[in-house]
Amino acid sequence: MPLTTDLTAWLATCPKGMEQLLAEELEALGAREVKQTVAAVHFQGTLEIAYRACLWTRLANRVLMPLCQFKLNSADDLYKHCVEVPWEDHLSSQQSIAVDFIGTSRSVDNSMYGALLVKDAIVDRIRRIEGGRPDVDTKSPDIRIQARQHKGQVTVSLDISGDSLHRRGYRTGQGSAPLKENLAAALLMRAGWPNIAKQGGALIDPMCGSGTLLIEAAMMAADIAPSINRENFGFSHWLQHDEDLWESVLKDAQQRREAGLEGLENDIRGYDGNSRVLDVTAANIENAGLDEHIRIAHKPLDQFGKATAESGLLITNPPYGARMGEQEQLIPLYQKLGTVLQKNFTQWRAAVYTGNLDLARELDLSPTKQYSLFNGTIPCKLLVFDNMQSKSEQIAERLSRPAPVQPLSEEAKMLFNRLQKNHRRLKSWLKKTGVSCYRLYDADIPEYAAAIDIYEQRIYVQEYAAPSTIETHIAKQRFDTIKRAVKEFAGDRYEKVYYKERRRQKGDAQYQRLNESASESMVVNEGGARFEVNLSDYLDTGLFLDHRPVRALLGDLCQGKSLLNLFCYTASATVQAALAGAKSSLSIDMSNTYLDWAQRNFEHNSLSSSKHQLLRADCLKWLEQDAQTFDVIFLDPPTFSNSKKMESVLDVQRDHPELIRQAMAKLNPEGTLVFSNNFRKFKLDDLISRQFNCDNITAQTLDMDFERNPRIHNVWLITKRSSFG
Repeated sequence: MPLTTDLTAWLATCPKGMEQLLAEELEALGAREVKQTVAAVHFQGTLEIAYRACLWTRLANRVLMPLCQFKLNSADDLYKHCVEVPWEDHLSSQQSIAVDFIGTSRSVDNSMYGALLVKDAIVDRIRRIEGGRPDVDTKSPDIRIQARQHKGQVTVSLDISGDSLHRRGYRTGQGSAPLKENLAAALLMRAGWPNIAKQGGALIDPMCGSGTLLIEAAMMAADIAPSINRENFGFSHWLQHDEDLWESVLKDAQQRREAGLEGLENDIRGYDGNSRVLDVTAANIENAGLDEHIRIAHKPLDQFGKATAESGLLITNPPYGARMGEQEQLIPLYQKLGTVLQKNFTQWRAAVYTGNLDLARELDLSPTKQYSLFNGTIPCKLLVFDNMQSKSEQIAERLSRPAPVQPLSEEAKMLFNRLQKNHRRLKSWLKKTGVSCYRLYDADIPEYAAAIDIYEQRIYVQEYAAPSTIETHIAKQRFDTIKRAVKEFAGDRYEKVYYKERRRQKGDAQYQRLNESASESMVVNEGGARFEVNLSDYLDTGLFLDHRPVRALLGDLCQGKSLLNLFCYTASATVQAALAGAKSSLSIDMSNTYLDWAQRNFEHNSLSSSKHQLLRADCLKWLEQDAQTFDVIFLDPPTFSNSKKMESVLDVQRDHPELIRQAMAKLNPEGTLVFSNNFRKFKLDDLISRQFNCDNITAQTLDMDFERNPRIHNVWLITKRSSFG
């Protein structure tokens, strides 16, 4: 056979978190060029190495032989490339096949469709060459093929393992929440059992359930290949299978098993408080051929006495609320386990695998090491303990001592004092107006260029980009000073502080998320309205605080009238107008992100979607084409936008005359246009001033928190001149 001595590329898959252990295991089996990737390990090896991997891996789910890899531009590509694979070298028309297709994309958005295309390619090629076609058997095929698409690439592989390798073949019964065999093996490896076993140490699982940890531990200690009891592998019916080579590998494993069992002297015991589950445990142990080497007994946790050996590993997977009862009911169980460890296992190592760290704290022990390993979809941790002495008294003493306070630098103290001063200045105004979201600081000290906003119980800090004349390390030092001062100011009064760097946004960048972790949204109150803000993901939070008076003004103007809100952002102005009695409104924006946000704002305030509508459109184009008219129009364009979604580039200084004229054409005769922008150097066009009544009300739209920054925005009330004027 050509693969017997040739080096071939293989791929072993595994659960996330086991990649490093699997790589080490494959290297020990003789694999070369071992390389880890997410949930898998690539390696090079002969066919014998692949056979050994299938037989000896305790961690992998599958061993695959990649046959081809290609870029997927269309569904046709999948068939075209797969039909070129020489499938006649691997299977015949007399055999059955199954295709597993993993992943979706625009080209192939359904895994069943992807599997069908690959199957058709295989069948068509075999039929063309042999005149017959293989059958499809999804449950017990002779040959299993896997196709995986990821980031536009498709890899088609032969699965030489067949059924998942975690199924050893010994488990015919199970408890209420059994561990998968390869997860149990990973836990034992991380807990250091292989070394403990070599030194003659004992092993106990006080909550053994169906016995998976016990069986895997005994197989490790006795040098037993984990898949030695499996009847079938994926390579069994493969045309390139070398039966003589496989028999040699299997015979070696059988001889090692016999020798390992003969020399196995480790004391391995399992206990459980549920006597009924132990019948299942006994059957599984017997199926594994280990009934003479593993002892099990019915014993509740609170009946544990002294350890039966001087040293060893106590490892267990106690319930943690996801499978047996509520957390409160499990607290005594963890407390008992901690007591047992502290009293009777002081010379042992302990390892506890749990998905509930709050319950783990009831052990009253400090872990030496922690490892993250998923149990299915549940994120869990293996906590390893080498010191069984209680840590609660030490922790209590440490917590009782106040943490040493690092004195503020002179710069941080100066900034902290300014924050305190500004807060005192705004305090009576905040109490009088009921404002809960406001600006506390806006680069009051020029060297510390940041805007600091309060959103009820949270603080939002936006760092302004430093000028090019300021060196990067100086800018970083200054922002660190800002953070230190803000932390001191926040104290225990605020729940959380968010930090962002603000730069000029181009195109769609203003809509892009900056945070890849879980999104944090909250609902705040303003003048009877409820608005959703997001302080974690974007530079803009969803609510322009400086426009607070403008929103209130629109509420006054729109009572019983219709409103058009152009470049509406999250439509907070529309919400205020609607709550104040606007009879109808239309809010327009190009961003799906902001319109979805606006819809949520409408829902937070129970606004009627029939009266108050949202429209995704290019405002410039809509103004040219639509014929509707309105009583009040709010025009608040961005300073600059070159979004790919817009047909043209928008520059508010250059384009505002035409924008205003088009908006005024949509205004009813007695209507009002509220025109706003935040370009600090903005100058209203003289012709617009002569063509319409333009009243600059910027000063009246600055609340107390923005009085120190009068150029934060510009606002005009614009009406049509009387034809008799």
